Amino acid sequence: MLTSARLAVVALFATTVLAGKRGLCWTYCESTDPSLPSDPGVFNNGDGEVVAIYDYETYAPPSTNGNGGLGFIGMQRCTDCSSSPIADLASRQASQGWATVFTLNEPDINGITPSQAASWYIQYINPLAIKKALPAVTSSTTSGQGLSWVSQMITACAGKCYFDYINLHWYGLTFAAFQSYVQSAHSQFPNYQLVITEFALQNPAGGQAAQVTFFQQAFAFLDGASYVELYFPFIATSPALFQTYNPDGVTFVGTGSCLYNNDGTPSAVGNLMY
Repeated sequence: MLTSARLAVVALFATTVLAGKRGLCWTYCESTDPSLPSDPGVFNNGDGEVVAIYDYETYAPPSTNGNGGLGFIGMQRCTDCSSSPIADLASRQASQGWATVFTLNEPDINGITPSQAASWYIQYINPLAIKKALPAVTSSTTSGQGLSWVSQMITACAGKCYFDYINLHWYGLTFAAFQSYVQSAHSQFPNYQLVITEFALQNPAGGQAAQVTFFQQAFAFLDGASYVELYFPFIATSPALFQTYNPDGVTFVGTGSCLYNNDGTPSAVGNLMY
Protein backbone atom coordinates (compact mmCIF):
# COMPACT_ATOMS: atom_id res chain seq x y z
CA MET A 1 0.00 0.00 0.00
CA LEU A 2 1.38 3.42 -0.99
CA THR A 3 1.75 6.01 1.73
CA SER A 4 0.90 9.64 1.04
CA ALA A 5 4.62 10.37 0.67
CA ARG A 6 4.97 7.64 -1.93
CA LEU A 7 1.90 8.89 -3.77
CA ALA A 8 3.66 12.22 -4.04
CA VAL A 9 6.64 10.50 -5.65
CA VAL A 10 4.31 8.84 -8.14
CA ALA A 11 3.14 12.29 -9.19
CA LEU A 12 6.68 13.23 -10.19
CA PHE A 13 6.53 11.10 -13.29
CA ALA A 14 3.96 10.71 -15.98
CA THR A 15 3.96 7.03 -16.85
CA THR A 16 5.32 4.77 -14.12
CA VAL A 17 4.28 3.92 -10.57
CA LEU A 18 7.40 4.33 -8.47
CA ALA A 19 8.28 3.81 -4.84
CA GLY A 20 11.93 4.72 -4.25
CA LYS A 21 13.68 8.02 -3.55
CA ARG A 22 17.01 7.55 -5.29
CA GLY A 23 18.09 9.20 -8.50
CA LEU A 24 21.05 9.61 -10.84
CA CYS A 25 22.91 12.90 -11.04
CA TRP A 26 23.92 12.60 -14.71
CA THR A 27 26.43 15.02 -16.18
CA TYR A 28 28.22 16.03 -19.36
CA CYS A 29 30.90 13.53 -18.32
CA GLU A 30 28.72 10.84 -19.85
CA SER A 31 29.10 9.46 -23.34
CA THR A 32 27.04 8.03 -26.19
CA ASP A 33 30.09 6.03 -27.31
CA PRO A 34 29.44 2.29 -26.74
CA SER A 35 33.15 1.84 -25.94
CA LEU A 36 32.65 4.13 -22.91
CA PRO A 37 29.63 2.55 -21.19
CA SER A 38 27.18 5.06 -19.72
CA ASP A 39 23.93 3.19 -19.18
CA PRO A 40 21.52 4.55 -16.55
CA GLY A 41 19.49 1.37 -16.99
CA VAL A 42 22.15 -0.45 -14.96
CA PHE A 43 20.39 0.92 -11.88
CA ASN A 44 16.88 0.23 -13.13
CA ASN A 45 16.75 -3.41 -12.10
CA GLY A 46 13.09 -3.55 -11.19
CA ASP A 47 13.41 -3.16 -7.42
CA GLY A 48 12.13 0.42 -7.58
CA GLU A 49 14.83 2.04 -5.45
CA VAL A 50 16.30 4.17 -8.26
CA VAL A 51 13.50 6.11 -9.93
CA ALA A 52 14.80 9.36 -11.40
CA ILE A 53 17.54 10.96 -13.49
CA TYR A 54 18.47 14.55 -14.25
CA ASP A 55 21.32 15.99 -16.31
CA TYR A 56 21.37 19.75 -15.56
CA GLU A 57 19.66 20.32 -18.92
CA THR A 58 16.22 20.32 -20.51
CA TYR A 59 17.17 17.65 -23.02
CA ALA A 60 17.29 13.90 -22.42
CA PRO A 61 20.52 12.58 -20.87
CA PRO A 62 23.39 11.65 -23.19
CA SER A 63 24.06 7.96 -22.66
CA THR A 64 24.26 4.62 -24.39
CA ASN A 65 20.69 3.81 -23.29
CA GLY A 66 18.62 7.00 -23.15
CA ASN A 67 17.20 7.58 -19.69
CA GLY A 68 17.43 3.87 -18.85
CA GLY A 69 13.71 3.67 -18.15
CA LEU A 70 14.01 6.14 -15.27
CA GLY A 71 11.85 9.23 -14.80
CA PHE A 72 13.64 12.17 -16.41
CA ILE A 73 13.55 15.53 -14.61
CA GLY A 74 14.41 18.56 -16.71
CA MET A 75 16.61 21.28 -15.21
CA GLN A 76 16.88 24.90 -16.31
CA ARG A 77 20.27 25.28 -14.63
CA CYS A 78 20.93 28.87 -15.69
CA THR A 79 18.69 31.78 -16.53
CA ASP A 80 19.35 31.24 -20.24
CA CYS A 81 21.79 28.54 -21.40
CA SER A 82 22.95 27.95 -24.97
CA SER A 83 22.37 24.23 -24.42
CA SER A 84 19.01 24.78 -22.71
CA PRO A 85 17.58 28.08 -23.98
CA ILE A 86 14.93 29.53 -21.72
CA ALA A 87 12.79 30.18 -24.80
CA ASP A 88 12.65 26.40 -25.36
CA LEU A 89 11.82 25.41 -21.79
CA ALA A 90 8.06 25.13 -22.14
CA SER A 91 8.18 23.40 -25.53
CA ARG A 92 10.81 20.89 -24.40
CA GLN A 93 8.81 20.07 -21.30
CA ALA A 94 5.66 19.57 -23.34
CA SER A 95 7.30 17.45 -26.03
CA GLN A 96 9.28 15.26 -23.61
CA GLY A 97 6.52 15.03 -21.02
CA TRP A 98 8.57 15.44 -17.87
CA ALA A 99 6.44 16.16 -14.83
CA THR A 100 9.01 17.91 -12.63
CA VAL A 101 11.44 20.75 -13.25
CA PHE A 102 14.57 21.69 -11.32
CA THR A 103 15.84 25.27 -11.58
CA LEU A 104 19.08 27.30 -11.37
CA ASN A 105 22.26 25.57 -10.26
CA GLU A 106 23.83 27.19 -7.18
CA PRO A 107 22.79 30.78 -7.89
CA ASP A 108 23.74 31.66 -4.31
CA ILE A 109 27.45 31.53 -5.28
CA ASN A 110 27.08 32.49 -8.95
CA GLY A 111 26.06 36.12 -8.77
CA ILE A 112 22.28 35.78 -9.05
CA THR A 113 20.45 37.72 -6.37
CA PRO A 114 17.32 36.33 -4.70
CA SER A 115 15.33 39.21 -6.23
CA GLN A 116 16.59 38.45 -9.74
CA ALA A 117 15.84 34.76 -9.26
CA ALA A 118 12.33 35.49 -8.02
CA SER A 119 11.47 37.68 -11.03
CA TRP A 120 12.92 35.09 -13.43
CA TYR A 121 11.09 32.25 -11.69
CA ILE A 122 7.73 34.02 -11.79
CA GLN A 123 8.10 34.72 -15.50
CA TYR A 124 9.41 31.38 -16.74
CA ILE A 125 8.81 28.64 -14.17
CA ASN A 126 5.40 29.52 -12.72
CA PRO A 127 3.60 28.90 -16.05
CA LEU A 128 4.71 25.25 -16.13
CA ALA A 129 1.82 23.16 -14.80
CA ILE A 130 4.12 20.55 -13.25
CA LYS A 131 6.01 19.96 -10.00
CA LYS A 132 8.66 22.62 -9.40
CA ALA A 133 11.79 22.99 -7.26
CA LEU A 134 13.32 26.26 -6.17
CA PRO A 135 16.94 26.82 -7.27
CA ALA A 136 19.52 24.36 -5.95
CA VAL A 137 21.69 26.03 -3.32
CA THR A 138 24.97 25.16 -1.66
CA SER A 139 25.39 24.27 1.99
CA SER A 140 27.33 27.48 2.61
CA THR A 141 26.55 29.12 5.93
CA THR A 142 27.81 32.52 4.74
CA SER A 143 25.14 35.21 5.04
CA GLY A 144 23.29 35.58 1.74
CA GLN A 145 24.22 32.07 0.59
CA GLY A 146 22.78 28.59 1.11
CA LEU A 147 19.55 28.40 3.06
CA SER A 148 19.56 32.13 3.79
CA TRP A 149 19.58 32.79 0.02
CA VAL A 150 16.52 30.54 -0.33
CA SER A 151 14.76 32.39 2.45
CA GLN A 152 15.52 35.71 0.80
CA MET A 153 14.23 34.47 -2.55
CA ILE A 154 10.97 33.31 -0.98
CA THR A 155 10.62 36.76 0.59
CA ALA A 156 11.32 38.40 -2.78
CA CYS A 157 8.66 36.20 -4.37
CA ALA A 158 6.05 37.82 -2.12
CA GLY A 159 3.83 34.76 -2.39
CA LYS A 160 3.96 34.71 -6.21
CA CYS A 161 6.39 31.82 -6.76
CA TYR A 162 4.69 28.44 -7.03
CA PHE A 163 6.95 25.61 -5.89
CA ASP A 164 6.85 22.16 -4.36
CA TYR A 165 10.45 21.47 -3.32
CA ILE A 166 13.46 23.03 -1.63
CA ASN A 167 16.57 21.90 -3.54
CA LEU A 168 19.81 21.26 -1.65
CA HIS A 169 23.46 20.52 -2.40
CA TRP A 170 25.94 19.40 0.26
CA TYR A 171 29.64 18.59 0.42
CA GLY A 172 31.44 18.19 3.70
CA LEU A 173 33.45 15.99 6.01
CA THR A 174 31.06 13.84 8.08
CA PHE A 175 27.68 12.18 8.02
CA ALA A 176 26.75 14.05 11.21
CA ALA A 177 27.30 17.37 9.42
CA PHE A 178 25.19 16.23 6.46
CA GLN A 179 22.36 15.04 8.70
CA SER A 180 22.42 18.31 10.63
CA TYR A 181 22.24 20.32 7.40
CA VAL A 182 19.26 18.39 6.05
CA GLN A 183 17.45 18.60 9.37
CA SER A 184 18.10 22.33 9.61
CA ALA A 185 16.66 22.81 6.11
CA HIS A 186 13.54 20.93 7.16
CA SER A 187 13.26 23.02 10.32
CA GLN A 188 13.55 26.22 8.32
CA PHE A 189 11.10 25.14 5.60
CA PRO A 190 8.81 22.62 7.32
CA ASN A 191 5.95 23.00 4.85
CA TYR A 192 7.93 21.82 1.83
CA GLN A 193 9.51 18.56 0.74
CA LEU A 194 13.26 18.47 0.16
CA VAL A 195 15.19 17.16 -2.82
CA ILE A 196 18.94 16.69 -2.36
CA THR A 197 20.37 16.78 -5.87
CA GLU A 198 24.11 16.68 -5.11
CA PHE A 199 25.86 15.30 -2.04
CA ALA A 200 29.06 13.48 -1.13
CA LEU A 201 31.99 13.71 1.22
CA GLN A 202 34.53 16.28 0.09
CA ASN A 203 37.50 14.25 -1.18
CA PRO A 204 37.95 12.15 1.99
CA ALA A 205 41.33 10.70 2.86
CA GLY A 206 39.71 7.27 2.98
CA GLY A 207 38.66 7.47 -0.67
CA GLN A 208 35.95 5.13 -1.87
CA ALA A 209 35.74 3.22 1.42
CA ALA A 210 34.96 6.44 3.29
CA GLN A 211 32.31 7.36 0.71
CA VAL A 212 30.70 3.92 1.05
CA THR A 213 30.42 4.30 4.82
CA PHE A 214 29.03 7.81 4.43
CA PHE A 215 26.41 6.83 1.84
CA GLN A 216 25.32 3.79 3.86
CA GLN A 217 24.50 6.13 6.73
CA ALA A 218 23.06 8.85 4.50
CA PHE A 219 20.78 6.55 2.50
CA ALA A 220 19.31 5.03 5.66
CA PHE A 221 18.69 8.48 7.11
CA LEU A 222 17.15 9.90 3.92
CA ASP A 223 14.95 6.84 3.33
CA GLY A 224 13.55 7.29 6.82
CA ALA A 225 12.97 11.04 6.51
CA SER A 226 9.38 11.57 5.37
CA TYR A 227 10.17 15.15 4.33
CA VAL A 228 12.78 14.04 1.75
CA GLU A 229 11.22 13.36 -1.64
CA LEU A 230 14.26 12.41 -3.75
CA TYR A 231 18.03 12.29 -3.38
CA PHE A 232 20.86 12.08 -5.90
CA PRO A 233 24.36 11.08 -4.70
CA PHE A 234 27.15 12.76 -6.61
CA ILE A 235 28.06 11.45 -9.15
CA ALA A 236 26.64 9.02 -11.73
CA THR A 237 29.76 8.55 -13.82
CA SER A 238 33.01 6.57 -13.84
CA PRO A 239 36.39 7.71 -12.51
CA ALA A 240 37.85 7.82 -16.04
CA LEU A 241 35.06 9.97 -17.47
CA PHE A 242 35.00 12.21 -14.40
CA GLN A 243 38.76 12.78 -14.60
CA THR A 244 38.64 13.43 -18.34
CA TYR A 245 35.77 15.89 -18.39
CA ASN A 246 35.80 17.48 -14.93
CA PRO A 247 39.28 17.37 -13.33
CA ASP A 248 38.33 20.26 -11.03
CA GLY A 249 35.43 18.18 -9.74
CA VAL A 250 37.80 15.29 -9.09
CA THR A 251 40.05 17.59 -7.09
CA PHE A 252 37.09 18.74 -5.01
CA VAL A 253 35.24 15.45 -4.43
CA GLY A 254 37.61 12.70 -5.52
CA THR A 255 36.55 9.71 -7.62
CA GLY A 256 35.45 7.54 -4.69
CA SER A 257 31.80 8.62 -4.96
CA CYS A 258 31.45 7.63 -8.64
CA LEU A 259 28.54 5.22 -9.09
CA TYR A 260 30.20 3.41 -12.00
CA ASN A 261 33.45 1.56 -12.53
CA ASN A 262 35.33 2.37 -15.72
CA ASP A 263 33.80 -0.66 -17.45
CA GLY A 264 30.26 0.63 -16.80
CA THR A 265 29.40 -1.76 -13.97
CA PRO A 266 28.24 -0.43 -10.58
CA SER A 267 31.02 0.62 -8.24
CA ALA A 268 31.09 -0.12 -4.52
CA VAL A 269 29.06 3.07 -4.02
CA GLY A 270 26.84 2.20 -6.98
CA ASN A 271 25.94 -1.13 -5.43
CA LEU A 272 24.41 0.75 -2.52
CA MET A 273 21.78 2.19 -4.88
CA TYR A 274 19.90 -1.13 -5.14
